[in-house]
Amino acid sequence: MSAKVRVRLVATGGAVALTALTAGCGGGAGVLSASKAAVVTITPANGAGRAAPDAPIEVKVSGGTLQNVTVRGDGVAITGETSAGGTQWHSGRTLTPGTSYTVTAQVKNADGKAMTATSTFTTLRPARTFGIADITPGLKGETVGVGMPIMVRFTGPVTKKAAVERALDVKADKPVEGAWRWIGSDQVVYRTKTYWPAHQNVRFTARLAGLQGADGVYGMKDTRHTIEIGAAQITTGGIGRHQMTVTRDGRKLRTIPFSAGNGQTREFTTTSGVHLLMEKGNPVTMISPGRKKGDPGYYKTVVDHAVRFSNSGEYVHSAPWSVGSQGSANVSHGCLNVSPANARWFYSIMQRGDVINLTGSDREVEWDNGWSYWQLSFAQWKKGSALR
Repeated sequence: MSAKVRVRLVATGGAVALTALTAGCGGGAGVLSASKAAVVTITPANGAGRAAPDAPIEVKVSGGTLQNVTVRGDGVAITGETSAGGTQWHSGRTLTPGTSYTVTAQVKNADGKAMTATSTFTTLRPARTFGIADITPGLKGETVGVGMPIMVRFTGPVTKKAAVERALDVKADKPVEGAWRWIGSDQVVYRTKTYWPAHQNVRFTARLAGLQGADGVYGMKDTRHTIEIGAAQITTGGIGRHQMTVTRDGRKLRTIPFSAGNGQTREFTTTSGVHLLMEKGNPVTMISPGRKKGDPGYYKTVVDHAVRFSNSGEYVHSAPWSVGSQGSANVSHGCLNVSPANARWFYSIMQRGDVINLTGSDREVEWDNGWSYWQLSFAQWKKGSALR
């Protein structure tokens, strides 16, 4: 008479004991003998209804070894790692709030028999949530310059900055070192150590689902975004020489004469330093900052083909009224005045994030004036990271 095998599952909380019982006969009454049991503990336990999304899933086994662990649910995909000689498994990321997950652990008993244990639970649905309000650059189909930072603004203040920063990932086709810097409580900016290599894609991922951005404030979803880096368009200009040279991928495209700020006041002095092209408009209305109509120095002028490179009102723009000074004298209120033809051409080729490096004035552009983040050394830049 052949032996019969019976499997008994004993569950208490998150622990499941997997026991194989063998019934044999040898001419007398059958004797039940228990093989070595495998005890599987899954956390969160089966039936849990408000599991913390940022607590790990853990599977532990005694008296056996893990063969495979899978996690299924409607939220973000969860994977993990097995350690401790095949007796422990930990999930590798946070879970989506308000979501049901099922953990299935396949185990081999000490006697080599395969067993399965499961736990189905639901993560808590938070009262307060946060996410990403804006990613720059984020325009569909946009190609940006090699100086372009990645600027992420959240829907509310972040107090757990280190945890959030760890959840942000940047991968480029042509990798280059970079780091995040926090600009206030709701914005973080990624800048590379050197300019991006041209002509490539950069993929940004924010794994915020289940992450606490502040106490009790959870992210509800992940975000993924691809950024296209275009040609390396670099403009260098000498304010005292009244001209700038535009190159693309190291090849000279054009030298443009200009008239810069007249320098009569700090406000009317064009800033030196590494700037980035930020936006363009045609036309743009220029109004003197801090002055109202009737004040000395007040002006309101409409200009064509204007390309902004700071937040203090500096543009490259068409100025047909000052063509005679372009290339020989600085007479503007701080902008780079160029001819209508040159303004139209510069406007047509610009990419947000193109570099414009100006020298020759005694007014350095502040690192936080517009996108002038390249004014900081990379060592200085990294000091703004929460992961120092």
